[in-house]
Amino acid sequence: MTDTKPGHAHLIAGGFPPGSQAGHDHDYARLRLLGLLAEREIPTSVANDFADLEKWLQVSRLLITYVAGPYPDAAQCRALQQWLEAGGHWLGLHGTSGGRAERVEGSRQRRTVKTEHHALLGSYFLTHPPICKIRVDVTGGSLFTRGLGPSFVVEDEPYFIELQDPKSTRVLLTADYGPSATSPTIGTLYPTDTSLQPDGKTRVLGYTRALRQGSVTYFALGHCHNPAIRASRTVDPTDTTPLTFRGSWESDAFATLLRNAIAVGVAG
Repeated sequence: MTDTKPGHAHLIAGGFPPGSQAGHDHDYARLRLLGLLAEREIPTSVANDFADLEKWLQVSRLLITYVAGPYPDAAQCRALQQWLEAGGHWLGLHGTSGGRAERVEGSRQRRTVKTEHHALLGSYFLTHPPICKIRVDVTGGSLFTRGLGPSFVVEDEPYFIELQDPKSTRVLLTADYGPSATSPTIGTLYPTDTSLQPDGKTRVLGYTRALRQGSVTYFALGHCHNPAIRASRTVDPTDTTPLTFRGSWESDAFATLLRNAIAVGVAG
């Protein structure tokens, strides 16, 4: 594999099956991310899944993923790990911590299957309660959180993610969703809520972890949908979310996080 090239990024944004939005407005997220990359004049290749990942890693310094379903298989994870250890940087967003889901007998919901890519990314998606306002706490100073105050408020899906290697993980963002943030999948699809931190109330929403010369950074924020996506879902009379929802994407704080992560990633 060739050395990573500074100044080039590869963006993967898409759902599964191929061509499906899978509950997210990937076109909107893709355009927003390309806009942020264009601000720094970073040439960027684009894909909908990980099918040709290794080809683009060879010419990229930064990989950004905003996906709902697609995930790298075992061989692609090996190539991705080699690239990271050689100095590449992976910025995973929102549904990147998900992946393949399996049917569970007696339930209409599906359970995320833990695979190699969760170990490499450093987190595993469990579930999320309905969209709500979240106060995100910024933990400590770093290049990723430069320009942010001690906290900010967004409206988004309150993700429950399980850290895969806490000792190697530098936490950047946390949130206490409060006692009303519950999910029926905890205790049924998942035996316990492994997203909770030792204090029993805090969950991680952002982190970074080093892999030799490279790094992985993940932010759980970023849900967005449009009227067509909303219309395709089962009607829920308790859901008051607007037909067009941009959530964290409308937050200056989220834009600052993304700009900082892009700057760190291309700088190497």
